Amino acid sequence: MALLRDRPGDVTWRKIADLVADQGGAVEVYRRLQPTDLFDHGADQDQRFERALGEIDAWEGKGYGVHTMLDATYPPQLRDVLHMPPIVFTRGTLVNDARAVAIVGSRQASTEGLFNAARLATGLGERGYTIVSGGAAGIDSAAHTAALACGARTVAVIGTGLDNHYPPENKQLHERIADSGMIMSQFWPESAPSKASFPMRNAVMSGYVAATVVIEAAERSGTRIQARNAVEHGRPVLLADRVVESTNWAKEMLDKPGVYAVSSLADVLRVLERTQDTDSVIRDLLRAGA
Repeated sequence: MALLRDRPGDVTWRKIADLVADQGGAVEVYRRLQPTDLFDHGADQDQRFERALGEIDAWEGKGYGVHTMLDATYPPQLRDVLHMPPIVFTRGTLVNDARAVAIVGSRQASTEGLFNAARLATGLGERGYTIVSGGAAGIDSAAHTAALACGARTVAVIGTGLDNHYPPENKQLHERIADSGMIMSQFWPESAPSKASFPMRNAVMSGYVAATVVIEAAERSGTRIQARNAVEHGRPVLLADRVVESTNWAKEMLDKPGVYAVSSLADVLRVLERTQDTDSVIRDLLRAGA
């Protein structure tokens, strides 16, 4: 916490994550980047550490979970993500969401797009999948709302801190998600939305899930960032046929491994089952090798 807050030497969060991973701990990294001087004997550092502990206590008092990359509670699927966030904050129940699928798309979605997102979320949710989206308007809201309606677990990976709601009118939806599922953020709880925060959120969401389904997106939609991140993370990307028909970026992505065009719940289930079978074979081979 002190490393990420103070960023001694203006080191980036990504560099901090790399250094902490190499060292296996944060205190030595902090002391190397911010050495004590002859007179304070580390008193200033101790105060900074105490301040960080005070922040953690305050957040936990609000019901937030605080999970650093050094903690056993840190989501395991994020550990192999490019630009792994060194810390995530949660509201709700943190579980092993191994069977999680992201349903994403435009904030200014069409009526058909909203219907398709809700239908897919319901179909997957009824089959035990966790429905993940970004907590925003449009496709996100349709997917979360449908998951809640059918009693499925749903997770919102948001582009603000936990203290904020984007858009503000989704506050009640966020509360419902936190009550029965989980909201997750890689940003300080007080953080407001920014132009950079949503692409960063998309990268983390694509790594958290087993697959990403793009329901509807424009040529310059931010959703394409999540699709590209998912490919980089080795996660399947399922593009609705109307996305492929209407955007050049989706057509180009079909040439990449792990990218599929889908037109129905049955198509999505076939891809997910095939992926799970492949993952099972790989795990068996690894165990046999061990």
